[in-house]
Amino acid sequence: MSSSMNNETTIAIGASGVRWLWISGLVIAFDQLSKLWIERTMVHGETFVVLPVLDIVRAHNSGAAFSFLADAGGWQRWAFSVLAVGVSIALVFWLRKLALVTHALLAGGLALILGGAIGNVIDRIEHGYVVDFVHVHWGSAYFPAFNVADAAISIGAALVILDALLEGRRARRTA
Repeated sequence: MSSSMNNETTIAIGASGVRWLWISGLVIAFDQLSKLWIERTMVHGETFVVLPVLDIVRAHNSGAAFSFLADAGGWQRWAFSVLAVGVSIALVFWLRKLALVTHALLAGGLALILGGAIGNVIDRIEHGYVVDFVHVHWGSAYFPAFNVADAAISIGAALVILDALLEGRRARRTA
C-alpha cells in the first residue's frame, strides 16, 4: 500500500507529541528522587510542619487515589500496575499521533500524566505501595497526602480538559 493511499497523515517523530517525552522523564526523575529522599530521611508516619497549611509526612498508599481499595488484600497492587502500564502505552501512541504545532497543550498534559503514571507504578512494583509525602490541610480539614507523580497527573489532566474546552471553542468559531 503506497503512502498516498493512506488516509491518515503521518507526522514526523520530531514534530509529534513524542518530542515532549522528556517532560515525562523529568517527572519520573523528580518523583523518584523526592520519594528516595523521603524514604532515607523519614520513618513511616513521621511529619514535618513546613507551613500552617502544609506538612511533609511519609505515608504509604497501597490503594489508588485517595487510598481507594487500600485494604483490598494485595491484588490491587498488580491490577493498578497493569492498568498504569496499559494507559502509559496508550498515551505514547496518542502522543505519536499528535502534531505539536496544533496540539502542544494536549501533548504537554499527556506527557505529565504519563510521567506521573510511570512514577507511581515504579513504587507499586518496588514496594507494593506508593510513597506519598505532601500533606495539605486547612484547620482540621486534611487533603489526602500526595506526591510529585500525583501532582503531575492532576496538572496534566487539567491541561487535557483545558485543551478540550479550547478545542470546542475553536470548533464553534469555525462552524
